[in-house]
Amino acid sequence: MCGLAGVLGSGCVTKANLRRMVDVIAHRGPDDVGVWQDSSASLILAHRRLSILDLSPAGHQPMQSPCGRYAMVFNGEIYNHAELRDELCMEHAGNIAWRGASDTETLMYAFQTWGVVDTLRRASGMFAIAFWDRETQCLTLARDRFGEKPLYYGRIGGGLVFASELKSFHEYPDFVGELDTGVVESYLRFGCVGGSQSIYKNVLKLPAGTTLRVTHESGRVGEFPNPEKWWCAVEAARVARQTALTSSKQGVSLVEKSLSASVRRQMTADVPLGAFLSGGIDSSLVVALMQAQSDRKVKTFSVGFDDPRYDESAHAAAVAAHIGTEHTTLRATSEMALDVIPKLSEIYDEPFADSSQIPTYLISCLTREHVTVALSGDAGDELFGGYNRYVWVPRVWSKLASMPRPLRQRLSQFLRGIPSDGYDRLMNLGGRVLPSRFYIRTFGEKLYKLADVLECSSDRALFAGLASVNRQPRTLLNSNFYRESPLDQLYPVLAGFNQVEWMMLMDTLNFMVDDVLVKVDRASMAAGLEVRTPFLDPHVYDAAWQLPMDMRVRDGQGKWALRQILYRHVPRELIERPKMGFAVPLDEWLRGPLREWAEDLLAPASLNNIPVFNTKAVHYIWDKHLRGKGHYAQQLWSVLQLCAWAKRWKPSIR
Repeated sequence: MCGLAGVLGSGCVTKANLRRMVDVIAHRGPDDVGVWQDSSASLILAHRRLSILDLSPAGHQPMQSPCGRYAMVFNGEIYNHAELRDELCMEHAGNIAWRGASDTETLMYAFQTWGVVDTLRRASGMFAIAFWDRETQCLTLARDRFGEKPLYYGRIGGGLVFASELKSFHEYPDFVGELDTGVVESYLRFGCVGGSQSIYKNVLKLPAGTTLRVTHESGRVGEFPNPEKWWCAVEAARVARQTALTSSKQGVSLVEKSLSASVRRQMTADVPLGAFLSGGIDSSLVVALMQAQSDRKVKTFSVGFDDPRYDESAHAAAVAAHIGTEHTTLRATSEMALDVIPKLSEIYDEPFADSSQIPTYLISCLTREHVTVALSGDAGDELFGGYNRYVWVPRVWSKLASMPRPLRQRLSQFLRGIPSDGYDRLMNLGGRVLPSRFYIRTFGEKLYKLADVLECSSDRALFAGLASVNRQPRTLLNSNFYRESPLDQLYPVLAGFNQVEWMMLMDTLNFMVDDVLVKVDRASMAAGLEVRTPFLDPHVYDAAWQLPMDMRVRDGQGKWALRQILYRHVPRELIERPKMGFAVPLDEWLRGPLREWAEDLLAPASLNNIPVFNTKAVHYIWDKHLRGKGHYAQQLWSVLQLCAWAKRWKPSIR
């Protein structure tokens, strides 16, 4: 795993400038650094390397082809690069003089032989790439299928500038860093800056599964061309569904075979390797398949909090003991977690407000003390139907659609008739006598969320409300900084997919890319740890979409196919428990040890520095939160993270 930066078409920039751009992301690549220049085209490429495959100087980047025509920088891993090498050797009749064993060199020869797009379609991996052709004077930027690895780009000072993280742009001459106020409403709604935009004007994210081709001439003048799709999650799902399976045995077998193969490929590394283990279905299955294919104990890691409501470490340890891994648990205190919070605006150099970023960073730091690469269970929910909304939305909408809207409004008012903390108390009382599977954490918050969406005009609007951290972000903004966007227009219509399939695709394209993968990439890279995601292998994705829905969601429970595989490795009773997630007691922290930090950021002088906010509205929900009159922690966390980011990076605001 690495970090990269570059510039095309700006003759006033030096190699020293680019060196500074990659040095500020040295956490992504602490093992090596390189800068390469093609003066004829005002092109400079820079790279920081975390050595994973081929630790020798033969893997140094920027890498040039032996013929001198091509140069590239590459952040990521190609898991099937050995197979690609074999294909290249056959095609070239064994006449390739390999300098080393890195996947970067494999890509270099593959691009020359098959072209960039054909190579990317053959490759299985996570990556952000810049590939330069000196003969055609063309630079190609590329990003992996799901957007596991980041790549930002923009026009600054007349040239194309790109980098793995936004903090690199601050080291570039003439970078202004103007806040794009147009993205703030969406950020407050979802807790992240989504889509192709960034928090800054004129700086974009290269979308997942796309390439951007810029010539020397177009890099200097005019507009960049639009990114071009080389892979599309929706179309890949359509194709896979054409060979839908009807036999449960056949479906489970296909998923097990594809996921096992993905795990095996992703266990390849020339450095110590392990896995995250929460004790949930996804991570437990990944670890079980790792151990089944390893001749030594797999190293596994979990984090447990001193607050038992948020501590899954005992479950993880029980699963690890059954599978037979070498397990380590980080006992994280509230103080340890609180110490992370001032670092978040540096780690996430764009406002980011998923509070599970805190335990994710803690477990990354712990894991890096023992290994350099860790496998995770991320993406199992999106591909195999793990989120509760995949069960709840069809049930709720089937009832709502037949109810007159005035009746739904009255029902919404009825639900709000009891304070949300009152619902929590009722759930806690019921939890003493009800089976554990019926216990719902933050029950009041969930019922209030349901009340908010009772008036929705469609199931798409219902989903959008449930997917929102803040269903009414405009209430926190000054009137000239929000747009009236109906909930059912936040997500597109997709023909040919049923209600649950559509939700799974929306989560794959949005929540997974913009939240889950960003959270893991920044937290793990800040610790110098490479995290790999076996569920995001293209063959696993195809297998998931060949399953009919009842092999993913069955009898009110998601991930049916994954459960059947896991039960072969782990007893059912170790797995079947309420889904907890990777959460922290944010409500209590904001009323207690974080109160002084929060009030400093929410002071009028601080909020006035970000003119988008309605200061009175922000203070209103802060006061209600302090008095325990509702669940506002997530909404406040989004505001606080934007304020903390602005305090650290001091954006220009016009």
